[in-house]
Amino acid sequence: MPVFKSFFFAAGISVLCVTSAVAAQCGNTAGGFTAWKQEFAPEAAAVGIGQRGLQALASASYSQSTINADRNQKGVKYSLDRFIKIRLGSLDGFAASARKRKNANAAFYQSLERKYGVPAGILLAIHGMETGFGRNMGNTPVIDSILTVAYDCRRADFFTPHALAALSMVDRGILSPGQRGAAHGELGHTQFLPGNALKYGVDATGDGRADFYNQADALASTANFLRAKGWQPGQPYQQGTANFRVLNDWNAATVYQQAIALSAERIDR
Repeated sequence: MPVFKSFFFAAGISVLCVTSAVAAQCGNTAGGFTAWKQEFAPEAAAVGIGQRGLQALASASYSQSTINADRNQKGVKYSLDRFIKIRLGSLDGFAASARKRKNANAAFYQSLERKYGVPAGILLAIHGMETGFGRNMGNTPVIDSILTVAYDCRRADFFTPHALAALSMVDRGILSPGQRGAAHGELGHTQFLPGNALKYGVDATGDGRADFYNQADALASTANFLRAKGWQPGQPYQQGTANFRVLNDWNAATVYQQAIALSAERIDR
């Protein structure tokens, strides 16, 4: 039976309270990134980030691929049917694949539901929709991408706390300086942003750290996140319910929330 240990670091919480107090000058091109890193280093040190984290900051490169992805975002404007076809193929086919995974590791999913109250279907729907059950967790260096969007003037307020969290994770040995993830610094099987990873991460394997590239840790952390956001055990989760509203904290797109809920219902039949 896995040991579930939540990682709520006091220093990590203080990191998330820091905003871009504008000591470091943001920019919209690669030209000012090196100077920004030098200006940002004292801010990072001031919230307790030590040598390993500061070295990761100094070594980071501007991620043009991250900026390209960010500039090309168009939002989710599809109908639900179109979104499901593009993202899942079909609800029934997606649910059948997820159900096989559930049945192959039933005791694990049961243990998560006992502890956090989140059913297997919801966790598997998120896992499948985010990374194809871990097949595609991203190939962009996390530190490069998260620092790039923290530097970018359009995104600095939102991403600066996550950049500090990522550097803190490196400093504590939770995240490798060279770890790769999605375009905006999302981590692992279910694509946690670093600030959420630091706050809601769970060590489900008992090895002393919450590793978002380990499936058990990532899914336990996802269940912990949803519970912390108000998930009500044993209650319905389709549109119009309190649990459906919790899914907005995971992803703000209504069609995304609908696809999770509809898939989960089929997975747990």
